[in-house]
Amino acid sequence: MLSAFLSAQTAKVVGVISDENNNPVNNANISCQGKSVTSNKDGSYIIQVPANTKVTIVFSHVSLKKSTVSVELKANEIYELNPVLNSEAEGLGEVIIINNKRRVQGITALEPETIKKIPGLNPGVETIIKLLGGTGGNDDLSSQYTVRGGNYDENLVYVNEVEIYRPFLIRSGQQEGLSFTNSDMIQSVDFSAGGFQAKYGDKLSSVLDITYRKPTQFGAAFEASFLGGSATVDLASKNKKWSAITGVRYRDNSLLVNSKETETNFRPTFIDVQTNVNFLVNSRLNFSFLGNISQNKYNYQPLSRQTNFGTLSDPIALQIFYEGQENDKYKTLFGALKTVFNATDNSTYKLITSVYNTQEQEYYDIDAAYFLGEVDTNIGSETFGDVSFSRGIGSQLNHARNDLDAVIFNAEIKGNHNAKKKFQIDWGVKYTHENIRDRIVEWEVIDSTGFSINPPNLDGVDLPINDQPYNPYVGPLVPFKNVRATNFVNIDRISGFIQSNTKTYLGESEFWINIGVRAHNWLVSGDKVASSKSQTVFSPRAQFSLKPKWERNVVFRLSAGMYHQPPFYRELRDENGEVQPNVKAQQSIHFVFAGDYNFKMWKRPFKFVAETYYKSMTDVNTYTLENVRIRYRANNEAEAYAYGLDMRLNGEFVPGTESWFSFGYLKTEENQNNKGFIARPTDQRLKFGILFQDYMPVLPSMKLYLNLVYNTGLPGGSPSYADVYQYQTRLRDYRRADVGFSYVFTEKNKLRPDSHWLKKFEDLSLGFEIFNLFNNQNAITNTWVRDAYTKNQYGIPNYMTTRVFNLKLTAKL
Repeated sequence: MLSAFLSAQTAKVVGVISDENNNPVNNANISCQGKSVTSNKDGSYIIQVPANTKVTIVFSHVSLKKSTVSVELKANEIYELNPVLNSEAEGLGEVIIINNKRRVQGITALEPETIKKIPGLNPGVETIIKLLGGTGGNDDLSSQYTVRGGNYDENLVYVNEVEIYRPFLIRSGQQEGLSFTNSDMIQSVDFSAGGFQAKYGDKLSSVLDITYRKPTQFGAAFEASFLGGSATVDLASKNKKWSAITGVRYRDNSLLVNSKETETNFRPTFIDVQTNVNFLVNSRLNFSFLGNISQNKYNYQPLSRQTNFGTLSDPIALQIFYEGQENDKYKTLFGALKTVFNATDNSTYKLITSVYNTQEQEYYDIDAAYFLGEVDTNIGSETFGDVSFSRGIGSQLNHARNDLDAVIFNAEIKGNHNAKKKFQIDWGVKYTHENIRDRIVEWEVIDSTGFSINPPNLDGVDLPINDQPYNPYVGPLVPFKNVRATNFVNIDRISGFIQSNTKTYLGESEFWINIGVRAHNWLVSGDKVASSKSQTVFSPRAQFSLKPKWERNVVFRLSAGMYHQPPFYRELRDENGEVQPNVKAQQSIHFVFAGDYNFKMWKRPFKFVAETYYKSMTDVNTYTLENVRIRYRANNEAEAYAYGLDMRLNGEFVPGTESWFSFGYLKTEENQNNKGFIARPTDQRLKFGILFQDYMPVLPSMKLYLNLVYNTGLPGGSPSYADVYQYQTRLRDYRRADVGFSYVFTEKNKLRPDSHWLKKFEDLSLGFEIFNLFNNQNAITNTWVRDAYTKNQYGIPNYMTTRVFNLKLTAKL
């Protein structure tokens, strides 16, 4: 009786079928155990399958190769599956779809559901990326990341094939707010950490390629927590020609900022609205629009701070008392229109235009009076833990009136051609115009024990030695740091690529070949900009993938190529704020060798990937890194290298859930002006990351999500005007664990009658999250303080957030 009841239970599989060019596949056949349906014009489909048993779903089309996937679903479960049908045959695996196209390209596919569930202070795609080997990002409040020794500016981000930009003036993670990517709107996420193809743009480190989903029916999702909230609505017309998805997000970081060492009157708020609208004219022509409006308001009034450091035998404390405030605003407008025309069954053309505008204001006047002293370590003392003797007293006044307004326009045409399905040609041409209006006014005055500290020189002329109070100082009184510049800059770029893809055989082994080249020409002009000349670079790239006809499912991949990064505005601006128009493109030669092994363990699917890489860099534009703010020297004065090993094991350690363990080893150094090699600011030697999902067997409705990272310490930086070769100390190791518990109220919906109010929800969950579970003190940078007695400068760690608790309610219709 029970077996008959179980066999009568069903589940649903829904999704959108697309081809390798991301176009919807109409009239595809989807079959399972004798039952079949066909996809709609927009590629959408729904099929009912038996529950509580493993079944195989077959996807086929007259002009594309058949693909299969095996799943085992619970009764009444709705499982989203978005297969890609290629011109070459491939098997999609079980539960976790492993697409050969991604596999041979060395692309890591991230599951949207995992992205939405894993806890993090900045939940989203970037939190997951930071768990991969070779990636880094030690600022809890920032969504920015580094990859294999690069910096934050070296990563490409695309949404629906449109390049995404971020604000220019952001100095710290707590100013940053929301990442552009809205996790509730995602259909697929692809990430490459290096050795990527020529079709991607001109950056040195990585590519993040995101596609937003195209709704096929009405849907809505809602989330609220102590950190803000979000709402997403899916719409689709009856004839499926129109579809739209719109998301609104609000973020309040007060809870996080109040957990830091600095006491403040501070409530930073961030809000953004995104929409993705699609119109299918006919089977040959479709349009899509992607729009975004975001606003970050950052009103910061620090009050006081105490940081203890030193050793057990010689503990030291830094006490700071603040006056003043900071008032920053960042407003972003973005719109992109994409047209896709399927001229023939073998030729597709795309026209993509976009406009990005950012309006940024950074105003602050903050006076910090500091006391550097010895700490009372007598446990029985009434002043235990307090400063008992001040070794240094001083103050620091920081002032800024920075304004920036930038408009970036892009127009791109791309083509894709399949020649008798033996090989594929992709090409593209892109024009970019960047208009930047920037005013920077920053100065810093430092007073140590009543005497003003001057810079070592003024306008290239050494100032008299200041050894007060022993001798009077007769030189000019000037700010320790003073940057003033007004720049009106235009940058015009023309770039393009062409690449070919083919599949052949070496004996009985499958062999994929991708060969391509990029070209990029740019010219810098503007008011008060020195004369410049047009510059052009070429970047040839190649990938070779081999799948031996072995019993074991293994793919080997070798990637090699040249990668150039023509300077963006921030890379043209030197430490004095002046634009250097003739800065060259940084150049990097990549070599990546990888092995990809799919196997079964405990009768469940697993995947092990190992990649070893080497990068040789020339014309390196050196920089200083303060939190997430990058200040370039704009002089191409260095050479550098990076090499390492990344490994990841992922699969169903717990049945029905995907988890992974990752490891990375990295060494990257640079040689400035032939002075010798030293560690680069992103030289993170060892990396361990764990993403783990589980549930309680006695209470299946209770889910557990764990995000754990360990990174060895980064270089700690150097004081202003100091020789970086004399400051090669490192910050302490970064250790962090975030855990989330979620109770799913709809887990037992299959047992409830249709009239039950929970039946209206596809998902209704209440979550409890603990950020920084073990309350580790992680540092992002050092604050450099001068000891007036010893003339030494101390690097005092700027610690990030402590343990924080969050409550979250999630609903989906």
